[in-house]
Amino acid sequence: MHIHPLITKSEDLATLVDRLAKHPFVAVDTEFMRENTYWPDLCLIQIASPEEAAAIDPKADIDLGPLLSLLVDNHDVLKVFHAGGQDLEIIYNLTDKTPVPLFDTQIAAMALGHGEQVGYSNLIESMLGHSIDKGARFTDWSRRPLDKRQIDYAIADVTHLATVFPKLLNRLKKTGRGGWLDEEMERLANPSSFAFEPEDAWKRLKLPSRNPAVLGRLKALAGWREVEARTKNIPRGRIVKDDTLGELAAHPPKTQDDLGRVRGLSAGWRTNDIGARLMGRWKLPGRWSRTNCRIANPAARV
Repeated sequence: MHIHPLITKSEDLATLVDRLAKHPFVAVDTEFMRENTYWPDLCLIQIASPEEAAAIDPKADIDLGPLLSLLVDNHDVLKVFHAGGQDLEIIYNLTDKTPVPLFDTQIAAMALGHGEQVGYSNLIESMLGHSIDKGARFTDWSRRPLDKRQIDYAIADVTHLATVFPKLLNRLKKTGRGGWLDEEMERLANPSSFAFEPEDAWKRLKLPSRNPAVLGRLKALAGWREVEARTKNIPRGRIVKDDTLGELAAHPPKTQDDLGRVRGLSAGWRTNDIGARLMGRWKLPGRWSRTNCRIANPAARV
């Protein structure tokens, strides 16, 4: 398989995509960072056909349009991922679509008896008989320049994936489990899985109470935090931690000054703007107003 140097130019990417589009499938992976942001910071995209592989630098001055179109608009090329949930989320954030058609080797491996959520390195060792270099696993992918070892590590993910996929497919054909697998892939590729609305944020929380009033306040608080985190592009916990949300829902403050006495909030909440916005959510005593908005990540749009 031919391995290209890191692609940083639009014309090189467009030429690569033209060749990739002629194959029945491509293997896809991404590297990203999200420790300090709400939205995943896409740092690298790796892609391979049976004949060639490359890493693409989305942080370069490069037009990703042809590549994204291949992933979400070209229905003739199968897109192969391993445990691709977060990769799909990134692509959805960029395009409002998910890759189709789709194949996830982790789900396929489960159908073949490799266990639930088998890791990529374990699958490669099991099916190809060799281990993977994990030395660059905890790389800060956002830093530039990337060195050769980092790029080689990233590209290896898709070269191995392109090799494993046909083997998995042949085994699946022998088991007759293709129908069940098709249903799972359709579920995974459903865009509604990634169209996460702020008013649904409470569903990810451990409920502090079944009391309807407390639950109503928690729903509104979680939605408010989601909007704040998206707007500032910082993790939810940097706004307010889950436990503190539960405390606010169970013991709602009457005034902004009361926020300074809530465990998990600093004294600054008594006078700062975010505290004022939180208290501005009150409509009637004991009730929170609702939001019905979806804030996109403008920096992610192509």
